[in-house]
Formats: sequence, structure tokens, C-alpha cells
Amino acid sequence: MSQRDNKTKRAYINARIIDPASDLDIKGTLLTEGMHIVDFGEKLFKDGVPEDIEVIDCEGNCLAPGLVDMRVHLREPGDEHKETILTAGQAAAAGGITAIAALPDSKPILDDVSGVEYVARRAREAKMVKIFPYGAITRNLEGKELTEFGLLSEFGAVAFTDCTKAVANAQTMRRALSYAKTFNALIVQHPEEPTLAGGVMNGGEISTRMGLSGIPNHAEIIMVERDMRLVEMTGSRYHAAHLSTAGAIDVIRQAKARGLPVTCDTAPHYFCLNENSVLDYRTFAKVSPPLRSETDREAVFAGLADGTIDAIASDHSPHDQDSKRLPFAQAEFGIVGLETLFPLALQLYHKKALSLIEALSLVTNKPADILGLQVGRISKGGAADLVIFNPDSPYFINPEKFKSKSKNSPFTGFPAQGKVLRTVVDGRTIYDRTSA
Repeated sequence: MSQRDNKTKRAYINARIIDPASDLDIKGTLLTEGMHIVDFGEKLFKDGVPEDIEVIDCEGNCLAPGLVDMRVHLREPGDEHKETILTAGQAAAAGGITAIAALPDSKPILDDVSGVEYVARRAREAKMVKIFPYGAITRNLEGKELTEFGLLSEFGAVAFTDCTKAVANAQTMRRALSYAKTFNALIVQHPEEPTLAGGVMNGGEISTRMGLSGIPNHAEIIMVERDMRLVEMTGSRYHAAHLSTAGAIDVIRQAKARGLPVTCDTAPHYFCLNENSVLDYRTFAKVSPPLRSETDREAVFAGLADGTIDAIASDHSPHDQDSKRLPFAQAEFGIVGLETLFPLALQLYHKKALSLIEALSLVTNKPADILGLQVGRISKGGAADLVIFNPDSPYFINPEKFKSKSKNSPFTGFPAQGKVLRTVVDGRTIYDRTSA
């Protein structure tokens, strides 16, 4: 940040200020100075903004905390041809995201201090969105030897996960949960029983007709059920990532009713799409866990509406054309999601399942709270991480216009509502739609 930016005061006027963390929804003005929010309210600068303050007219659009994406594959270091920290930051900024949690499956794996420090340093150099690295639960994601949770936490790891690999061994998971409790660390599980999850799409009639090996719902349900018993044993915090099945959501619902310290998230494709999206062997809809049945899609939507599911994450997983344009069984799992997280999350609002403030909460303060991050909210003295958006602007999603280096999205031509107009991190405008 330049010396000028450190001192600059900016007034965001004519804004609908929304802060899900405090249930705030007012028309007014927000003032920032340098990296921080100074004040906001309905009566701020009623007599006019002083001449020494830069004015940004929001023109009646919404001004909210920047989005927090708690599940992103950065690909750097190791696979920079698919994505880099810079291009991921540019994509996130275009999507209204100001903070992302980076999964540890880079090359090398983020299972030691040097890897965690590398991501933090590269994020500072890119000067885009804030990046908070996960640490691996086990060395090299092999599900055997635990990493140094305490040391990694001290150097910035916000939680621990083995990414797209489940910690399958029950004793290893029990030890991980017990060890994590010592440091009040969070364990994030990819909930798939690996001996059942050897297929390439949802198991059922469609996979049989297509001649593809299926992954049954119970691969997810069994792993979540097992882990709930281990949480009972240890009392440690646990988070189930990208839930896709009605059965697993019901297990989490029951666990919460029993008072267990569990949370979960899902991704937009699990409540916007179903297994029909892979018909014609569309590899751009091949994800892990797989797109499920329409019944499961409806259950994910209902789980978000009733509060069982705590957050929405993009599960951004960029791949180049050579990794995706292959026979379905050989193609990589995963889709890009940074630039579609916001409009797809707003589906919950436009379909009247949640209010606008409730839908925004799923991608701002709630994921931030799960990871213990001081972002995702508007508060006096807090970071000036903001997004200006129009929640109703209609358009069709076009991956060719994405800032991301990869374009592997199943949402080509998908109707959406909600355009990001400006993204601000620590008082700096990092995306402006008018100049993009």
C-alpha cells in the first residue's frame, strides 16, 4: 500500500450497508481511512462530505463485507499452469471475495512451516486478496503420520485438512482430533469412505446406463457417521467439507442437536446442479464428491435454508484443458468456482429460501467464524474489506470471461443474478467493474 493509500479517507455514499454479523441493513454512508473502517451510519455526513475525503458513490447498490471462501485449491506452488496465487487473487476479486483459505495440496504439500510461510509471502507479493493457508493433517496427505499442529498454527495455519483425501484410519483420526483439541485447532474432513469411493460419478441408474463406476451416497454418510462418534470421544472441533447427500446432512443435523462441536459446508454445484449434468460425459461437471441425485440436491438446498449447513465454499479446483478434455474416467475431478460463488449463493435469496442478509452470511461472517478469522464483517476499526454489488442484475455465466487461468466450469450459459461492482481489500480497490 502506498503512503497515499495509508492516509486516504474515502466515503462510500448512497449505499445500502449490509453486515450479516450484526444483522445490519441500512441506507447510509461508510467512511474508511487507510486500511480500516472509521465509521458508518444513516446520518454520517448529512451536511455533505468534507473536501479532503474521496467520495465513492454506490448509487443505491449494496455495500457489504467482502466474501470469505473457505475452500480454494491455489495450485501454486507446483501447478502454476493451472492457476497461480496472482490469477486466483484476480479471480477472487472479480467474484467479490476478499479472503480465501488455501488448501494444502500444492507441490510440495503444506505439511511444514516452510510451505505455509511460502503461501503467506506470495500472497503479500501478489497484493490481491487475503490468503490464509490450511495445514495438512498428515504428512504428504498419506493418512498416517500427523503433522505438527501447534507449530503450523503458530506460523499461520488456520485449520487442518487432507484436502480431497479422507483420513480413513479411525485411530489416526482419533489422534488428530485429540491432538487438535490441545491447540483448539479445527479438523476439516473430506467425508468419503475411500474403499466405497473408487468411482467417477454418483452411483445409481444414470452411472449404470453410462457404463461408469459409481460412488454411492453411503461413502459420504458412513464417514460422517464414524467421525461423529470420534468427536463424541474427543470433544474436538470438527468440520465436514462440501456435503452432497441428504443422509450426511441429516447426520450433522442430529449431531448438532446433541450439542457436538461440529460444522459443515457445501459448494454451489451441490445445490444448483444434479447428476444429470454429467450426461453426454461432460467432464466439466466431474467433481469430488460427485454431483448427486435431485433428491440430494434438494436436501442440500433445504440444509442451507434451515441452518444445518453453516457455510458455502467454492471448492475452486482449476484444471487446464488437457486435464479435463479426456474420457470421463480419466479426467480430473474439480471445477473453478471463485467467480461464481457469489451469484450462485444468491440463488438462495432469489428463490426466497433465505433473506439477502442470511444468504450473505453463508459466504462472509459464518465461514470466517468457523476458521477463527477476523474478516467477513463491517465494524468500526475493522479491516476495510468490502464489496459493492447489485443483487438483482441478471446475466448468463460465461467462463471465457473469467479472470482465473483455468475455465473448467459446468455453468456455461447458466442464468444468474448478482453482479460485483467493486472489491476493496484493506482500503485498496482491487477490482472495479467499470474498468475491468
